[in-house]
Order: sequence, then C-alpha cells, then structure tokens
Amino acid sequence: MTKFDGKSCLITGAASGLGRSTALAVAAKGASLILTDIDDAGVQRTAADVRAIGGVVHLAERADVSDYDAVVALAAKAHAEVDSVDIVMNVAGIATWGTVDRLTHKQWRRTIDIDLMGPIHVIEEFVPPMIKAGRGGHLVNVASAAGLFGLPWHAPYSAGKFGLRGVSEVLRFDLRQHGIGVSLVCPGAMATPMVDSADIAGIDRQAEAVQKGVALFMRHAVTPEQAARSVVRGVERDKYMVFTSPDIRVGYLAQRYFPPSYNLAMRGLNWAMGRYLDKEPVSSKV
Repeated sequence: MTKFDGKSCLITGAASGLGRSTALAVAAKGASLILTDIDDAGVQRTAADVRAIGGVVHLAERADVSDYDAVVALAAKAHAEVDSVDIVMNVAGIATWGTVDRLTHKQWRRTIDIDLMGPIHVIEEFVPPMIKAGRGGHLVNVASAAGLFGLPWHAPYSAGKFGLRGVSEVLRFDLRQHGIGVSLVCPGAMATPMVDSADIAGIDRQAEAVQKGVALFMRHAVTPEQAARSVVRGVERDKYMVFTSPDIRVGYLAQRYFPPSYNLAMRGLNWAMGRYLDKEPVSSKV
C-alpha cells in the first residue's frame, strides 16, 4: 500500500476542481504539499485552506505546465524545499471539443500542449529525482473517460488523454523496479469548473439544446470531493486503473468484452450530439 502520511506530494491543477479537492484529501491523510496551477489566486486559496486544516504546504506557485521552462523553475523551487517529491499527481488539464471541420489548429495544439506535454514536463522534472532518492513513490496521471472511449467531438481531448494513458502504461512497468507505483485516473462526469470552461468549437453555449445537455451531464456528475476520495483510495491500494464513477468502469468492461455494445453506444452518442450542431460548419480557421 502507498501511505500519504509523512510523504511530500506535488499536485498540479490545484486551484479548483479535482486538484483542489485532492489537495485537501491528501493533506488530511498527513501528506505535505507542493501545489501549482496557472491560476495563482486560486492555488493560494487552496494553500490557505490546507493550512487551515493543519496541513503543510511547502510551496504554492503559479506555473503553466505546458511551458517546459516554467516546470523546470517550479522543480528547482520544490527541490529546494524537499530533496525529492514522494507522490506526483498530474491533475491539470483543459477540455476542447468539436467536430474536425470546426476545430482550429490553435485548439488542437493548445489541448495537446496542456493535456499531454504538461504531464510529460512534470514527469521529466520530478520523477528522475524520485528514482535517485531510492524511497519508491507514486505517480498519478489524471486522464479521462475520453482516454478510454471514442466519445463524440472529443478528438483533441482524446489525443491528449489517450497519449497520457500510453505514457502511464509504459511507466507502470518501467518504474516498478524503483518501487514507484503508477495510477491512471479515468474520471467520467464530474461537477468541476471545466464543465463551464470547456472550449466547444462552433457551438453556441447559450443555446437551449446545449443548456439541456449540460444539465443532463450535471445530473450524472460526481462531486470533486467524491472523485478525490476515489483517487486517494486507488493510490493507497496501488491500483493502476482508477475509476471515479461506476458507469465508466462498466463502459470499460463493455468495450473490452462486448465490442458490439460499445460500437452501438458510440454511434448512438454521435447521433444524439449531432442534434446540437448548426447546419453549416465554421468557415474561418485560426
């Protein structure tokens, strides 16, 4: 089992949502924290809340994980506080959706830079010192149901999350010899600020049909606190695949063992999502 008590833990995306809730959950388990997010005010609020419950925050620093130099600077500051981090949690990410004829190159690039290269930058700078320290440890990469399934409109998001799943699949075996566990977290619907901030190409977010779709999504969403508890349990039990809601587990099993049902479900979702589209695709590309 992986214990949080007495361990140092890096959490990216700690300003809100799952990152914030995970920070509070692992602090309650006795871990000391290094927190980062692109939202400096938000990450400082999380740090203050952790300290308010008696937790230890070594560092709370703004950093854009898609910027390699910023992650290098963050790692230097973190390693000035602790010789190495025991648990690394890659939580930061964005969501970008849209059909291929509506997505811009900028949307594709930004999503890959944050959702895939961001975690890779963190792994580059924090995992080698963990290996060198020789104390073992744990790496947590937060993917998504979109890292398992061919969900409609999710091509950029899935590119990042499937890529992160591949990195995790390799590292779960590569790092075993060093006593470092790897967990791949695959959340489904979750009530976080990402629901409102998701970039949907060519869609009017205020349209009635879209608002109904968001409401339906929220009815099936777990809270960030519930998801954080699942993450903590998964890490403590050294589980590789961690699901934050039972529907994603069921879908994953269906995909593996009943492919025809998975194919029908994806086709049905595509038909349903098509009703939200305007008749003409976006003509301008940026």
